Amino acid sequence: MIDTWSQFKKARIFDLSQPMFRGMPQSPNHTPFRMVLDRRHGDILSSEGDSASNEIVVTGCHVGTHIDALSHVSFKGKLYGDIDANSVMSHTGFSALGIETVASFLCRGVLLDVAKFHGVKILPADYEITVSDLEGTLKAAQTQINEGDVVLISSGWDHNWSEKELFQGQLHGAPGIGEAGAIWLAAHKPRACGSETIAFEHIPSGLGHRKLPVHRVFLVENGIHIIETMKLRELVQSGVVEFLFVLSPLNLVGATGSPVRPLAVLV
Repeated sequence: MIDTWSQFKKARIFDLSQPMFRGMPQSPNHTPFRMVLDRRHGDILSSEGDSASNEIVVTGCHVGTHIDALSHVSFKGKLYGDIDANSVMSHTGFSALGIETVASFLCRGVLLDVAKFHGVKILPADYEITVSDLEGTLKAAQTQINEGDVVLISSGWDHNWSEKELFQGQLHGAPGIGEAGAIWLAAHKPRACGSETIAFEHIPSGLGHRKLPVHRVFLVENGIHIIETMKLRELVQSGVVEFLFVLSPLNLVGATGSPVRPLAVLV
């Protein structure tokens, strides 16, 4: 009989999330992250001298490392499954396709290191990852994408995390797949795709986050979740291509996304 627990004791775990702090890089389209101490040690003391501290957190659900629910994007008034957005939307959130409907992930993950395929540490800011890039990277990795996998695409962009303006891509753009690459990936039927950048997809120089066709292809047309602002550097450096992927969204009823702390596990 295989001693499963002994195997897990030897597991290597890669945290794929960026830290959350006031002033971190994020899309200007969303409420910024803020945390303040609501009660400090010493504000209230018990008769024995005990004290507790706690905080208040205010943040958009698409800030930091996060996953998009299928309610996040509509096209011509329709959500995934041809659902009329207005019919399921209210000030309290969505009655369909909210993040609470997304089951936890425990599945095969595949890493496509496109920067390595091009022999560079970081892809240029305005670089669109093409179908040829994806096919070439997949072939070089000697693997395949199976239905239900989570596909992570590395451009090396998390090396720019400490340079807020550059990382956000509002001026110079950010690397990522374009619409053609999204259609190619969607044909493999992954459950989700993710990357290091804020918007996942290619952001042309000077355009900002106004046009996001890959979000339409994935979320509206194919029901594929998007994971953004990931930290892939350590996973890339490990040289692994396949791994156990673990992620669980917060159970926020009716929300369009959720902050997450995804893990890659090697057993």
